[in-house]
Amino acid sequence: MKRVTGIGGIFFKCEDPAKMNEWYGKHLGVPVTQWGASFEWRDLDNPEKKGTTQWSTMKKDTEYLQPSEKPFMINYRVENLVELLAELEKEGVQVVGAMQEFDYGKFAWIIDPEGHKIELWEPVDEKL
Repeated sequence: MKRVTGIGGIFFKCEDPAKMNEWYGKHLGVPVTQWGASFEWRDLDNPEKKGTTQWSTMKKDTEYLQPSEKPFMINYRVENLVELLAELEKEGVQVVGAMQEFDYGKFAWIIDPEGHKIELWEPVDEKL
């Protein structure tokens, strides 16, 4: 079973998300919106399949990264989230909350040994 297949997103806390988005857009050309930026790419093994990686700034007091106190969270793309969660639980990995499902994929969260919250995402990618 494959576990992580790629990076789904990077989320980080900051004092002023709008100002940071403007800075990254102006100086680095990041295609930001109020929600951050989505970078599109093609799957190496299946080139007609399109995927995205999200980049987002978040307010420094966001609760989305809790229970972690760390200033960032990485979202990893996975293939079979239900199966992976079962394996991780068997291995003693701390799971945070219940898996959630949306039209764009399934999400679950775990904590690494140093307290970083990790988001696991089984995406529903688009075909071109």
